[in-house]
Amino acid sequence: MRYDEAMPTGATKADVVLDRLRGDILAGRQRPGERLRYTDLCDRYATSAGVLREALLRLVEQGLVNGEAQHGFRVVPLSAADLLELTEARSELEAVTLRLAVSNGDVNWESRLIAVHHLLTRAPQLDPDDPERLSDAWVTAHDQFHAALLDGCDNQRLKSMASTLRASAELYRRWSIPLGGESDRDVSGEHACILEAAVARDTPRAVDLLTAHIRRTTDILLTSQDAAGAAAADQAAAMTPE
Repeated sequence: MRYDEAMPTGATKADVVLDRLRGDILAGRQRPGERLRYTDLCDRYATSAGVLREALLRLVEQGLVNGEAQHGFRVVPLSAADLLELTEARSELEAVTLRLAVSNGDVNWESRLIAVHHLLTRAPQLDPDDPERLSDAWVTAHDQFHAALLDGCDNQRLKSMASTLRASAELYRRWSIPLGGESDRDVSGEHACILEAAVARDTPRAVDLLTAHIRRTTDILLTSQDAAGAAAADQAAAMTPE
């Protein structure tokens, strides 16, 4: 099916291309640091250069793509320094936003949060066709859960900034599976505890749990990066003649 066919009601061509390209980036079909070539992408998504550029600029805003003068666009590279800064920014901003959400959220907020969490528990976390990748259904439900968690906050600017940072972190989180693995991590349990604390209006516990949840992915990636660096050093040393 062409990507410009059967568009959702109200969606523009750029919306459709944006969703497809974002999904390809997060699924690893477009790798971190990879150049995004107009000709290839226009053919893949059956779209024009103008529509593609609009989608790419929106992905720049989401922190998934970098625009380079005279060189076009490329998927953002993974960087330990950037990840640490992003994690710190998310932890601080989402803590403030969650405090307001717990204080101001009404029963409708609770109901939506519980409903979205239920959908998250029913989505398969890993892609059955590629067990080293998170499934698209789980990623969508996960994003909806975190958005619903903060939605009780009345400050639209805080929620907008939190959403932007979360989108930037999505690439790192998606790659925490193939790079570091999460076999010993109870992600479902983490979400359940955050939900329980938020609905119980236990603000300090909810904030602590959310912050730990955010930082755990960072720890996994950094540990994986250290392990990869050590392995490369060991291999190089083994190949060096004495």
